[in-house]
Amino acid sequence: MPSTAWVRFPAGARWHPPPVTEDATPDGEVHDDEVHDREAPDDEVHDREAPDREAPDGDAHDGEAHGGTLGSRLNWLRAAVLGANDGIVSTAGLVVGVAGATDSRAALLTAGASGLLAGSMSMAAGEYVSVSTQRDSERAALAQEKRELHEQPQAELAELTGLLAARGLSQEVAREAAEQLTARDALRAHARVELGIDPDDLTNPWHAAWASFLAFTAGALLPLLAIVLPPTGWRLPVTVGSVLVALVVTGWAGARLGAADPRRAVLRNVVGGALAMGVTYAAGALLGAAGA
Repeated sequence: MPSTAWVRFPAGARWHPPPVTEDATPDGEVHDDEVHDREAPDDEVHDREAPDREAPDGDAHDGEAHGGTLGSRLNWLRAAVLGANDGIVSTAGLVVGVAGATDSRAALLTAGASGLLAGSMSMAAGEYVSVSTQRDSERAALAQEKRELHEQPQAELAELTGLLAARGLSQEVAREAAEQLTARDALRAHARVELGIDPDDLTNPWHAAWASFLAFTAGALLPLLAIVLPPTGWRLPVTVGSVLVALVVTGWAGARLGAADPRRAVLRNVVGGALAMGVTYAAGALLGAAGA
């Protein structure tokens, strides 16, 4: 054995005694481990940093297009702003049209209050029906997915693997991730990846109905109070001015929540509101003159 050891070393090389050789092997292992220990955190850090940088962008795009936690909240806020905008424009058009025909405070109050109640109830009923239909569709999709997972689990696993691979994962990683997600909660995994549904956060039609009712009412109160409270000569200027300012605010808020250009949104909002009030006022004035 010693002679074999000498043969393996080139000429002029020093032979280290066995104790040093035994220590060298652990040292080499330690250095190898140290290299891996240094590289692994770097790789892990890069792996963690990359999703952290990409996830917000992906979540933002998903939120804009499909929903999500933050996206869902923004959608609710955007819906509330649009509901208030509807209340402002519709009620303003109504009371300004009545003001074109008569200056009776009672008639203006009756028309404005009736329009407010009719509009808010219509918005609430429409949202309730719409969101109820959406929730029924989500429940039906979840029930079908649950049945398919029970009847053909392997086909569903392959489908989940394909969906994950389509998002940029390699086939091996996608398969491993699909197996882990399926083992943890197969229905939840398919609901989120395949259907884009959170089983624990299905849409609530009552929440949507109340939100629309309150948003429309809040918007409609502005033109109603503006046309009723001021003196007769100031009613139209105050109403038109306050409505246009409110439309600037709602247009800007809706655009910011939707990540759009506020200037164009404000311009569209103001022009649309002004046009609605102009048309209804002209119609009221013509009808009032014909009735007189």
